[in-house]
Amino acid sequence: MTTIEIGAGTQLWTAQIADTPSSRDFLAQLPLDLTLTDYAATEKVATLPRPLTLDGAPASVTPRAGEIGYYAPWRNIALYHKDGPHSPGLVILGRIDGTYADLSRPGAVKVTIRRRVAPPTKR
Repeated sequence: MTTIEIGAGTQLWTAQIADTPSSRDFLAQLPLDLTLTDYAATEKVATLPRPLTLDGAPASVTPRAGEIGYYAPWRNIALYHKDGPHSPGLVILGRIDGTYADLSRPGAVKVTIRRRVAPPTKR
């Protein structure tokens, strides 16, 4: 697992990204500045700069609140604040740590997504 940070103004979420081909492809695009918009009162979405590989990905999944997904047909990253419908072409990349309720507020939100930098180790 790789930890990422999703920052929006003073709000900061962390998330754990799985070690899969699609997730590694996503991590290779970081850092990203995106504007997330509402979709279906279930998720915040934004289009990625380039598509992710689907090697080894399931044909479809049912997303759960708190998950981060990639919807291949639209090349979107999706941050789910509610459970979503079973979706062909959706790949789960990881999961947001802790609370994500702020994502359900209506309206667009500008975010920066980056790998979390580990603090220096003590000697």
